Amino acid sequence: MSAAGETPPEGGPRAHPEAPEQAGPPSPSSASASVRCLVLSGYGGYDKLKVQRRPSAPGPGPGQLTVRIRACGLNFADLMARQGLYDRLPPLPLTPGMEAAGVVKAVGDGVSRRKVGDRVLVLARSGLWQEEVTVPANLTFLMPENMTFEEAAALLVNYITAYMVLFDFGNLRPGHSVLVHMAAGGVGIAAIQLCRTVERVTVFGTASASKHATLRDHGVTHPIDYHTVDYVEAVKKISPQGVDIVLDPLGGADTGKGFHLLKPMGKIITYGAANALSGPRRSLLTLARVWWGQFSISALQLLQSNRAVCGFHLGYLDGEVELISGVVTRLLDLYQQGSIKPLVDSVWPFEKVTEAMQQMQEKKNVGKVVLVPGEAAET
Repeated sequence: MSAAGETPPEGGPRAHPEAPEQAGPPSPSSASASVRCLVLSGYGGYDKLKVQRRPSAPGPGPGQLTVRIRACGLNFADLMARQGLYDRLPPLPLTPGMEAAGVVKAVGDGVSRRKVGDRVLVLARSGLWQEEVTVPANLTFLMPENMTFEEAAALLVNYITAYMVLFDFGNLRPGHSVLVHMAAGGVGIAAIQLCRTVERVTVFGTASASKHATLRDHGVTHPIDYHTVDYVEAVKKISPQGVDIVLDPLGGADTGKGFHLLKPMGKIITYGAANALSGPRRSLLTLARVWWGQFSISALQLLQSNRAVCGFHLGYLDGEVELISGVVTRLLDLYQQGSIKPLVDSVWPFEKVTEAMQQMQEKKNVGKVVLVPGEAAET
């Protein structure tokens, strides 16, 4: 899921002892005993993340699987982790990665619902950006037959977040209106596709003008170019009363703006702090600005306004296996029905992780940015 705590959780991939990067290709014997992975050596810019080799994990223990990874998801949380802005990281050096997809290579004792050769989605707090991982079987989910590995790597974190924000917190109903910030990103695309599964939902989506055609195709009723117009004024011009639900991955002053855009009985759900990122490295000035503008409200003010403020962080639900599994089951059903389909923006090999992160941090992506251990199918 999201980044890990002080030590790898009982549900996370097995950690491997750190090994220096090898010069040149390894010998056949060492290749079979090691895996390529991405390692974050320190907090800062793109150069802090490098491809290295580590010893292969031991065989799976009871209740575990070993999975050969074919594709990994890149999330905004990974950008924040690289800058040291995430509060749930294992000690450095570490391998990031919260979601992946691959093929089961080995099955531990007591595992009856998975077999060698199964194609699976994998969810963890960290550690999945490597060629091979050993994880608890209950953190894996069978892929539909028609799903690609790249789509599978684009589904779990974004669609679980969007689903729980919209339906568990937002109580999305027919006729509601929703404001989706960063609508062209992974969670944004997931949210607007899920809104389309409910009748008569009006979706406002903020994104650069060049992305508006794609957003309309996926279900955005009113795209808003936040570079050229005030999104608050743009929403109120169309819907003077405001909206029923605001999805807020921005934080800072935008949380307050979103709250005041709510209709009576409306809800804002904050699930990120993208405003804290202003460049490749952490900026204390930007962090201070976000902190200073952070929204605050008392219980009495909430009572008088008939509005709700909710917070969602997938990383803190890592112990709720049954809850998350139920959401994933519903999402895979929606995929098989053709109601949702992850939009993959681009696919990058591990060696081009810098370019992949730039694609996301500079907000050039429309949909999900995916990493693959080998050569990418597209970039």
